[in-house]
Amino acid sequence: MPPAAKRGCRAPMCPGLTSERHGYCTQHEQLASGWNAPGRGTAEQRGYDSTWRKLARTILKRDGYRCRCAECNRLGRVLPAGEVDHRIPKFEGGTDDPGNLYAIHPDCHKRKTQAEAQRARSVQ
Repeated sequence: MPPAAKRGCRAPMCPGLTSERHGYCTQHEQLASGWNAPGRGTAEQRGYDSTWRKLARTILKRDGYRCRCAECNRLGRVLPAGEVDHRIPKFEGGTDDPGNLYAIHPDCHKRKTQAEAQRARSVQ
């Protein structure tokens, strides 16, 4: 198979070219978010396989497909949940135990994940 064609760097005004998946040239590769970082592995390699999907369906059903995040609970807000999250994140020692899992609305999940990512970066 021929190598991938080079395309423009995603950094604004950068004339550099790259064939990397993250889309940044070598000068700007530190701007990559880390979601496509080499060595991170696929979702299945990180433990989100068919067993996880089955467990997630069970948690969604247990929680009545309603968001159970701390903010929604505090505000008495009722939002539909379509995702499952860890109360204690895996990077902080959390497990896939059902007691550590709860249903969460996608927007709430994004907010919580951004806060966790910020915390993780400050620890490094």
